[in-house]
Amino acid sequence: MKVAVLRETCPGENRVALVPDLLPPLTKAGWQVLVEAGAGVAAGFTDSAYQAKGAEIVADRQAAFAQTDVVLQVRCLGANPEAGRADLDLIRRGQVLIGTCDPLGNPQAIQELAERGAVLFAMELIPRITRAQSMDVLSSMATIAGYKAVIQAADHLPKMFPMLMTAAGTLVASKVLVIGAGVAGLQAIASARRLGAIVQAYDVRPVVKEQIESLGAKFVELNLDTAGSEDKGGYAKELSEDQVRRQQEQLADVIADCDVCISTAAIPGRPSPLLITENAVQRMRPGSVIVDLAAERGGNCCLSQADQTVVEHGVTILGPTNLPAGVPQHASQMYAKNMVTFLLLMTKEGELEIDLKDEIIRDTLVAKDGQVQNSRLREMLGQEPLVLPPAEPPVDHLAGES
Repeated sequence: MKVAVLRETCPGENRVALVPDLLPPLTKAGWQVLVEAGAGVAAGFTDSAYQAKGAEIVADRQAAFAQTDVVLQVRCLGANPEAGRADLDLIRRGQVLIGTCDPLGNPQAIQELAERGAVLFAMELIPRITRAQSMDVLSSMATIAGYKAVIQAADHLPKMFPMLMTAAGTLVASKVLVIGAGVAGLQAIASARRLGAIVQAYDVRPVVKEQIESLGAKFVELNLDTAGSEDKGGYAKELSEDQVRRQQEQLADVIADCDVCISTAAIPGRPSPLLITENAVQRMRPGSVIVDLAAERGGNCCLSQADQTVVEHGVTILGPTNLPAGVPQHASQMYAKNMVTFLLLMTKEGELEIDLKDEIIRDTLVAKDGQVQNSRLREMLGQEPLVLPPAEPPVDHLAGES
């Protein structure tokens, strides 16, 4: 069996789907690894480093597709909507593609890949169960995004985060509010605390209060009835219009007293909930900073612009959409571990086995046999659901959002 690791073509994407140190588990399981020349350079991994671990370097991208059974990418078509189209003509019918592909945001791209005959696994759809934690790409990348968001906020803030007592006087600690206590939010809380900030955090799900307080932050409680605000995957559900209005008004009071606001609230496949109004921004002190990690889907702040830094009412607002690419070495290491674990799950006695009775494989498969497989995507595309074999009984689900 042969697996290819491709050089990423999406602008600004510096990660790579497999790092040299994770080749041995694959080769031991019977995989021969082909790496497109230069695939890991942006993340700090040279071709010679891959060769030292047993990989074959191929200069031709077309050859990488032609010679392999499985292709690993960080961004497949869907998550790479423009440059990714160049790979469509290289895909062989029955070839397995594994990577992120924004299935809920771009189901049409999944349809195109299905029509090409690709067998596509969307890593964003890894179920949030204990057995799948080591494959959870969203959580891995959210960890890095939460850390990096704090670093960016600290860099733009005209103050330092910690309280310092010096001969020149005492410097008051910065106040940070984190909105959303999923993986990214919890990492942002921990990182801001390590830098010495006074941290508060808000989440519509009351069950995360203990997690927030365990990291040394204060849990912000609003006067809202949010019972049943969490779905079975641990994500926050949408609120009613009245709840949203009251939430915005009460959050504005908290935001006004903060130097930094880091927002991470997102609902998979839907626009980001609007939590930070223009009125809230106006009430912040001049020089304050907002880092909106939900900017790709419209943003938690009404003034956010995806991949732009803007200044409104004296407040700097950042809307990064791919912070993990700014820490490509460790991001690639974590992503590659997720990918290798997933590929080995489907490796049985030296063969690739797609067992649809396995919940992880079943939920992640989005295209096969010329058809979109995922029922939610088929519904979005106006297609009738497929009849698939039942999955194994689910195991315990994890709380938390990405």
